[in-house]
Amino acid sequence: MLRLTDITLPLEHAEPALREAVLARLKLPAADLRGMTVAKRSYDARKRGHIQLIYSVDVDVANEAAVLKRVAAETRPNRVKVMPTPDTTYRFIAKPSPEQKLRPIVVGMGPCGLFAGLVLAQMGLRPIILERGKQVRERTVDTFGLWRKKVLNPESNVQYGEGGAGTFSDGKLYSQISDKRHLGRKVLDEFVKAGAPDEILYVSKPHIGTFRLVSMVEHMRATIESLGGEIRFSHRVEDLVIELDADGDRRVRGVALANGETIRADHVVMALGHSARDTFAMLHARGVYMEAKPFSIGFRIEHPQSVIDEARFGPQAGHPILGAADYKLVHHCRNGRSVYSFCMCPGGTVVAAASEPGRVVTNGMSQYSRNERNANAAIVVGITPEDYAEHDPSGSPLAGIALQRYWEEVAFKLGGGTYEAPGQRVGDFLAGQPSTTLGAVLPSYTPGVTPTDLAQALPKYAVDAIREALPAFGKQIKGFDMADAVLTGVETRTSSPLRLTRGEDGQSLNTRGLFPAGEGAGYAGGILSAGVDGIRAAEWVAEAMIRAGEAIPA
Repeated sequence: MLRLTDITLPLEHAEPALREAVLARLKLPAADLRGMTVAKRSYDARKRGHIQLIYSVDVDVANEAAVLKRVAAETRPNRVKVMPTPDTTYRFIAKPSPEQKLRPIVVGMGPCGLFAGLVLAQMGLRPIILERGKQVRERTVDTFGLWRKKVLNPESNVQYGEGGAGTFSDGKLYSQISDKRHLGRKVLDEFVKAGAPDEILYVSKPHIGTFRLVSMVEHMRATIESLGGEIRFSHRVEDLVIELDADGDRRVRGVALANGETIRADHVVMALGHSARDTFAMLHARGVYMEAKPFSIGFRIEHPQSVIDEARFGPQAGHPILGAADYKLVHHCRNGRSVYSFCMCPGGTVVAAASEPGRVVTNGMSQYSRNERNANAAIVVGITPEDYAEHDPSGSPLAGIALQRYWEEVAFKLGGGTYEAPGQRVGDFLAGQPSTTLGAVLPSYTPGVTPTDLAQALPKYAVDAIREALPAFGKQIKGFDMADAVLTGVETRTSSPLRLTRGEDGQSLNTRGLFPAGEGAGYAGGILSAGVDGIRAAEWVAEAMIRAGEAIPA
């Protein structure tokens, strides 16, 4: 098979046009093209009203070697972009040994823990997965309890439970990580097996949406259990058992649970997610190496989706192939800060994502259809560990958590102390005056939005930066700084505020047998990259088990 890239066709092209373009580009007679499959489809919307589709196609041709040789001989200006189709087959690196004494443990069942557990189970290593929250459908009931009744369950919410924070999101399945081994394809293949639409394998920005993710997560759970894995919900890890070995090195020997049980293990994957603050504190108290890292804070912004569609697609807005328009924006401010859009959710809603009492946190979510009236995205400002000193001058790696908690508590109070969120019209925010009412854009956040002055909801440097950035974004997307657009605060969980640093073998720098992974460890940012990191963690565990004689190479 050969992969032919950068085939450009009009948005409204006829069905045979792609085949004809392949034949023309390769200068092939029709009889020599035995088959073709779309590997990727994206679009170029830089010229409004003249949007083009861009295809990469895998083709089966007669005399493949001769075609490659002929293409390679072409002069550079006219060279056709063609290469052998990459092999994306995933190959397991281990299988169980009769000498396996202890089962590996995975802590957390978000995308990272889910894939770590799945791959370990597929290798026959029978992992035990410990999830502090509930099964996904029970968790959904608890999450709606906050959204509809203003009742927070600190152990079952948007952050904690089967599927992790990714379950209540847009379900985006794309990433900018380097992926030379095509582990992302393994993630997508497993999602398709679990019920995702086939299109996620070829569209440039695939997404699933919350309702589909729920049933997919359940399907993957059943797969893990059918392969000998064990999943325990409502099992919070309260402590690590760490001992010194004969060489004086710290080694994991198990985990202690909040219910008083201790589970013996020599290999523990910590796939915590970015909001497991009590577990981070426990790991810090146990001396596990960690360091503060940058993250971002800001607000959610909402516009009518029709405004974004028109600005991005012009007269072709609403075309079924294009769907609801997204955007990606960045502005470098005079005060040295950078403001950018994050987790853009076309046709979605802003959701309550708190996991601790007395705090308000926002996030974004879409369904697969992306047909809600508003577009929303986080508009956030990058901050660094130097900024955390105001809230924790000790220099602790946990200092970023102190900053998050402070501003989440401020948001809770500004919203009225009932889990309503503070909100403001963009026109009022830019004018420096509080909002007393909202305008034409109705916020989607439930339990509700209280109009106020969001200048009180973030540090001054962040407020100044966002005020500078919004008009700049309005020059890129017409209507972005419209007066009635709504800002809702606060967005503080963009990524983990710390990193559980690991070595090249995937293990903690100072605690052998501990494998930090995913968003909480500071090594992922989104469903796809977290799933990929979970696969890597499973492989590192398998390699360690091979060295210990408890697994053998596949």
